[in-house]
Amino acid sequence: MRYHLKPMKKETRSIARPILDALNPYRWITGIRNIMFDMGIIKSRVFPVATICIGNISVGGTGKTPHTEYLIELLRENRRIAVLSRGYGRKSKGYIRADEATPMPQIGDEPFQIKNKYPDIDVAVCEKRVTGIENLTSEVPGLDAILLDDAYQHRYVKAGLYILLIDSNRPIWQDNVLPFGRLRESLAGIRRADIVIMTKCDNITPEGQAWCSNYIKGWKDIPVFFSRMKYGSCYPLFKDAAPHKADDARNVLLVTGIAKPEPLRAEIERRGKKVTMMQFGDHHNFTTADLEDIAARFDAIEGNSKVIMTTEKDATRLQQRDDLAQNIRESIYVMPIKVEILGDEEKMFNKIIEEYVTENSGDSRVSQK
Repeated sequence: MRYHLKPMKKETRSIARPILDALNPYRWITGIRNIMFDMGIIKSRVFPVATICIGNISVGGTGKTPHTEYLIELLRENRRIAVLSRGYGRKSKGYIRADEATPMPQIGDEPFQIKNKYPDIDVAVCEKRVTGIENLTSEVPGLDAILLDDAYQHRYVKAGLYILLIDSNRPIWQDNVLPFGRLRESLAGIRRADIVIMTKCDNITPEGQAWCSNYIKGWKDIPVFFSRMKYGSCYPLFKDAAPHKADDARNVLLVTGIAKPEPLRAEIERRGKKVTMMQFGDHHNFTTADLEDIAARFDAIEGNSKVIMTTEKDATRLQQRDDLAQNIRESIYVMPIKVEILGDEEKMFNKIIEEYVTENSGDSRVSQK
């Protein structure tokens, strides 16, 4: 089914939103904070190395990690790049630059996933992005670019290029600021973006694309792109599993700890498999009791034509567990995803990114805004 993206209903937009905005203290706090940064009352740091921020205005589930990986694959061949994240959910504090031996709890599941997938690039975590960039640029000579994962609201750093991701299935203009909705700040945050990507656009019509572009350009005249998630072939999480068992299995126990697992479930069903869901919270750390529940649910599925599937992010957490039953280890497969820019716009998007990095790669001196 193809769909159009539409604005909020007129009566909702004209009555409900102004009332919610007026009564929302969090909106006032974030708004005043943004004004203070915009006026220079609170200072932002500018770094003479290419810095690309990939983030969102809404809470979770817009596809930041796959889009970060897209940029890594675009830039890594001829440039020295690094990824800096706060390391959500990690068991450590402060600045950590990962190596191949760094355990997942020290840096968080998403940075661990990126480091495992791209061992040749530098991955670091730090709550204070200014400190993180200072350390990276002093430790990594010849650094061409830093990708700031989920730093759209971290305004103590002024990035050189801001990429704003918006989930097309829940566009921000149909939402409200926390706690009345899922927005981290008001829609005025669109104005900080240099590029907008509408994500998860599997069924959007040309009319829907045009409407979105016009709406965003009403806030700021910037390029608007559309992307979708492209699912790959499953691979075994552990060496114990047969390489292609997942392809032939008729039944799947889908184990996820991500914000929005529904598209993944739909993809597996599209491949002709019957799906049983076990859904945990985003960034969930699996306990022994969880593993026992997974084993029991898997055993309850009749027959032998069955596997467990999970996401790359969840795989990083399951991989750390040494108390998985052997039959479970032999049955876990990972579904990889990649980002695809729709239409003929991929070359244009890539050109914008590559030209920015080429023009802004430089030394690691720090300047003040």
